[in-house]
Amino acid sequence: MKRWRKVAIVCVFVIAMSGIYLWQLTGTWMDEGVELVADGTNDYAIVLGAKVKRDAPSLSLQYRLDATLRYAHDNPHVKMILSGGQGPDEPMSEAEAMRQFLTRNGIAEERLLLETASTSTYENILFSKALLPDEVESVTIITSDYHLARARKLASNLNLQTDAVAARTPKVVAAKLISRERIALLKTYIVGK
Repeated sequence: MKRWRKVAIVCVFVIAMSGIYLWQLTGTWMDEGVELVADGTNDYAIVLGAKVKRDAPSLSLQYRLDATLRYAHDNPHVKMILSGGQGPDEPMSEAEAMRQFLTRNGIAEERLLLETASTSTYENILFSKALLPDEVESVTIITSDYHLARARKLASNLNLQTDAVAARTPKVVAAKLISRERIALLKTYIVGK
């Protein structure tokens, strides 16, 4: 009986230490994701969508739009690929909701390309890449700060170099989103998608 108890204690200890290590590792990756801040060098930016509510963008999407609007005003030569499909509970595609907001706020329609078929971050990057001219090898990714590491890793897996514009994460959902993102980030590093 004592032997099984020791084995159980060792197993719990190993699991706990592994969990702490993975938590710290994914945190480091997430911190690194916001580095290499965009400066307008890239001619194209991919803006990743988020939930569209019945009458307005979700807070996450609104923060991404606010960051996109600032970046677009500061870099008037950059074209924006607005990426996001329409979920079953969304009144329109995420890309269309972003287009409406940006054009209402002074961004010219000809600067905006819409990608409306994606249903995941991987598809956001993959389908947006298809809209880029063949010679483009580097883009700016605009998304929530916690989401940048995974988005940039996926872009790298698809042979795109990136810099970043980080939108803030709504405090009300930060703990849930960041915890979920850590798991998704591990999956991306293991599976590639």
